[in-house]
Amino acid sequence: MNDNLIIRQKDLIENPTPRVAVCLVLDCSPSMGGEGYYGSVIQQTNPRPIDALNEGVRCFFAAVKEDEIAKYSAEMAVVSFSGKAEIVLDFQSIENVNIPILELEMKHGGTSIGKAVKLALELLDKRKNEYKEAGVDYYQPWLVLMTDGQPTDNTHEAISKTIQELINTKKLTVFPIAIGDDADMDVLSIFSPKRTPLKLKGLKFNEFFEWLSQSVSTTSQSMPGEDIPLDKEGIKGWAEL
Repeated sequence: MNDNLIIRQKDLIENPTPRVAVCLVLDCSPSMGGEGYYGSVIQQTNPRPIDALNEGVRCFFAAVKEDEIAKYSAEMAVVSFSGKAEIVLDFQSIENVNIPILELEMKHGGTSIGKAVKLALELLDKRKNEYKEAGVDYYQPWLVLMTDGQPTDNTHEAISKTIQELINTKKLTVFPIAIGDDADMDVLSIFSPKRTPLKLKGLKFNEFFEWLSQSVSTTSQSMPGEDIPLDKEGIKGWAEL
């Protein structure tokens, strides 16, 4: 048994608060280095998208950690993807986590969305089983998918069927977010049959993650299984509607 698993299991015993598991599935392909189509014009952005994404993730973790209720409920995992998908952070309590720093994946070009989502589902399923074994209740897990491109593997359609089934049976909530004009909205749509994918305004990652942290806070103050309406007014601050 590895040290991380021991810590995860110990935390469930010491803190039986219902959990909300949030898995961020984030594009780290070379295009996130800054040269791309933003507002229909090709340009080198400053800051680079990857830098703005890192700052947004940092603010998200910090905001949840500062929330007196959410910090005991929220658990985070991060999966990055380019030509391959990898675990940047496995699930653990927000209080124990070191905020990850995302880096561009230059050696393996491509956008393996399907592989990344599959890996995220495996992490979520594993953590849900750990909740059940420990007798800890949990909220409907969240998967946040952010990409600025189109899939270059052929796995996204197959895994989307699993996603759709989970959503339709209220076992998963997915937030599909497009970055820039090159993101494939049709592909993002197949991962979200009940929620229209949204496009980030420019590089407003901070605004998005601030909204997400507030949503986590609201959920952590509810009862597991309770339907929580999204802050639709807040979405206007970061998404193109």
